[in-house]
Amino acid sequence: MAMDWELIFKICNTWIVPFWLIIAFAPRTGLWTKIAFFGGVAPLAVVYAILLPLIMAGIVDPVGTQEGSFQSLAGVMSLLSSKGGATIGWVHYLAFDMLVGIWIARNADSYGIHRIIQVPILFFTLMAGPLGLVLYLIVRAFLGKGEESGLVPR
Repeated sequence: MAMDWELIFKICNTWIVPFWLIIAFAPRTGLWTKIAFFGGVAPLAVVYAILLPLIMAGIVDPVGTQEGSFQSLAGVMSLLSSKGGATIGWVHYLAFDMLVGIWIARNADSYGIHRIIQVPILFFTLMAGPLGLVLYLIVRAFLGKGEESGLVPR
């Protein structure tokens, strides 16, 4: 089965942008958080959940499954070496980075960390997920107002 991986990549990459803008700038009400989660994270998770088994079974991208596995660096490199593997790997990043971004935004609000500080952290989370998370945890340790502002997430 032929897949247009470039199109899937572009759609997913573009799809997530408005939801990042929502978590950065919209009011943090339950409605906006639900829109960001169910509109941003959930559809990408569904795309990933559908495509991963198809790729792993060699149905849509057999090139990426040659010796591919999660058990070794070479196996992961093989999985990501094809257009399909790289696309679903990127969708994985987009979905999880967005999920972490939602958590950071909500957690930062609960610790009284101003949006002006949150926005650059959310940008780093979008661009380099774990780096944004580490930056947030460090900022929270120093600026967080609350009973427990340490580095450990609650």
